[in-house]
Amino acid sequence: MADKQAHLNGSYYGPSVPPPQRSYHSHGRGTGCGCFGCLFSLICKLIVTVVVILGLAVLVFWLIVRPNKVKFHVTDASLTQFNLTTNNTLHYNLAFNITVRNPNKRIGIYYDRIEARAFYEDTRFDSEELTKFYQRHKNTTVLNAVFEGQQVVVLDSDELSKFNTQKTDGVFHIDVKLYLRIRFKLGAFKTGRFKPKIECDLKVPLTANGISAPGFTTTKCDLDY
Repeated sequence: MADKQAHLNGSYYGPSVPPPQRSYHSHGRGTGCGCFGCLFSLICKLIVTVVVILGLAVLVFWLIVRPNKVKFHVTDASLTQFNLTTNNTLHYNLAFNITVRNPNKRIGIYYDRIEARAFYEDTRFDSEELTKFYQRHKNTTVLNAVFEGQQVVVLDSDELSKFNTQKTDGVFHIDVKLYLRIRFKLGAFKTGRFKPKIECDLKVPLTANGISAPGFTTTKCDLDY
């Protein structure tokens, strides 16, 4: 027994005992990307690729076609009557010419509908449908419109004061707006319909008894898509 006790109290020079192994459990982590992760990465790459291709296509299209805005100018306007009676009835006779310039080299335009409207102080007093047409590239077309008749127009005190001032000056501020329905043509390809609006702020001299104020000045119209 003494020999065994001495043996236990002596130094031990055997191999070291390794520490116990601990087991770890991974929760949702792994060396791979996982099914959903790989799918999301693939979708992102596809989206980026499509965006780049579309951007290049738009750039190539622009370099080849070089699209430009159509230009509208009112080149002449004649106002032979613009009287407001005591019962708020406006008697008018307005005619104007407007040029439509398509500056594009490869794009034609279908004007499927053209409605011209005349306004005074934001109140419409007449409208007219103009003839639809097709405009070739690098082409200028002249449109004519006549507004004639009478219409009840109610003006407040400020607007009535402006009317009387313009009547004294012999020049009236009249807005003409074109409401369009158009399609573009490039080769055999035709686009869907667009509905732009053209706004022309005019200062039209009144011609009365053969006498008119200073002549009309060509006016550029604004294009609103």
